[in-house]
Amino acid sequence: MGGTFVIIITAVVVFIFILLLSLFRRYKRCPSDRILVVYGKVGKGPSGGRSAKCIHGGAAFIWPIIQDYEFLDLTPSSIEVNLTNALSRQNIRVDVPSRFTVGISTEEGIMNNAAERLLGLTQQNIHDLAKDIIFGQLRLVVATMDIEEINSNRDKFLANVASNVEAELKKIGLKLINVNVTDIKDESGYIEALGKEAAAKAINDAKKSVAEKDRDGSIGAANAMQDQRVQVADANALAVEGENLAQIKVAQSEALRREKEAEAEKLAIASEKVQAAKALEEAYAAEQEAEFARAERERATQKADIVVPAQIDKEKVEIAAEAEAEMIRRKAKGEADAILFKAQAEAQGIYEILTKQAQGLDQIVQAAGNDAQSAVLLLIADKLPELVKLQTEAIKNIKIDKVTVWDSGNGGEDGKTSTANFISGLYKSVPPLQEMFNMAGMELPNYLQVQKAKEEAVEESTEEITDLDIESEEGLSN
Repeated sequence: MGGTFVIIITAVVVFIFILLLSLFRRYKRCPSDRILVVYGKVGKGPSGGRSAKCIHGGAAFIWPIIQDYEFLDLTPSSIEVNLTNALSRQNIRVDVPSRFTVGISTEEGIMNNAAERLLGLTQQNIHDLAKDIIFGQLRLVVATMDIEEINSNRDKFLANVASNVEAELKKIGLKLINVNVTDIKDESGYIEALGKEAAAKAINDAKKSVAEKDRDGSIGAANAMQDQRVQVADANALAVEGENLAQIKVAQSEALRREKEAEAEKLAIASEKVQAAKALEEAYAAEQEAEFARAERERATQKADIVVPAQIDKEKVEIAAEAEAEMIRRKAKGEADAILFKAQAEAQGIYEILTKQAQGLDQIVQAAGNDAQSAVLLLIADKLPELVKLQTEAIKNIKIDKVTVWDSGNGGEDGKTSTANFISGLYKSVPPLQEMFNMAGMELPNYLQVQKAKEEAVEESTEEITDLDIESEEGLSN
């Protein structure tokens, strides 16, 4: 009987040991790289019954029969997503090769989503599910952004992708760890054209900066050369200052000459450098404009088949119109400058002529004792020889080869014949000086009146001679 009791006691002890061992084996510890999911009878949540209880970094007792458990692996998964032919907001198809790193989230609510939707799936199944979600959200983000925005503002693009993708991954219990977009391309080459445009702009900016630095260095060298020449000239002037007065004058003249030469050389060098800098600047500007035009043309040709050609034609018309307008403006400005210069030259010539005439008349009036009447007489006296010459030439050039006079010989009331009256009238047809002065409102000077008496005496003698000649001719005819 004693042996039976021992057996019973031993059996109870073994049973208790086995029971305790089984209970100890139901106590599960959760590793740091996994999530312990307890399902079955796990209590009630805020909205009713709970489907599972997730534990990360702890331990839990798994009641037999009413509960069971599984582990979810937290190892991150790298998903390569090669999105192609995705339409942007501009309806341009782009390729967005990227790589996403995802893993099961350890947040309280999201762990339950993972337990409900990912428990029992293999790592490959989770990988494929996440890839499908990422594809859809990435295509959606590309459709809401422009090409320029995707290419230039990469941070905003990644932020939009991360925000959309992570929101969807949380629904199945996943967490987005990292997003890496390797390269973005479009089938039309628009992004590549934008890159070339940016590169050309950077190169042109660098060339412009180098040209400006070269210009500053040349100007500094010219200023240093000017200071050197001025200091040398001053030193030479001081060295010869102690010599005699003649040497001092020579030194001063030499210093002045060198200073002027230095200034002239400085101006020449500065002008050359400025012109060279301007030429380089214009060349760079032209090159920049050419690159910009080329980039615009490349960008335009890659756009839609209808809108882009119209835009190109519009830009060409605008450029041609601007060029033609600029040419017309320059031509009009040149013509206006020529007309203004001609008018100024003509006005200056007239002004000089009138000024000289006024000065001459003022000197004549001063020579006549500030008497305007005397000044006019002086002017007429200066022209008197020409007036007398005109009087004499009035009948000088009359060519009379032969004059036949039929005269009865009887005299008129004044006792003169017709022939004498003809000769006398021919001579008197020349206006006398006294009448010319009277018409001018002046009186003939005394010395010219004596000359007038002489002329009248000559005239009378001429008439007498003419009468004698006529009488002799009549006598011979009888």
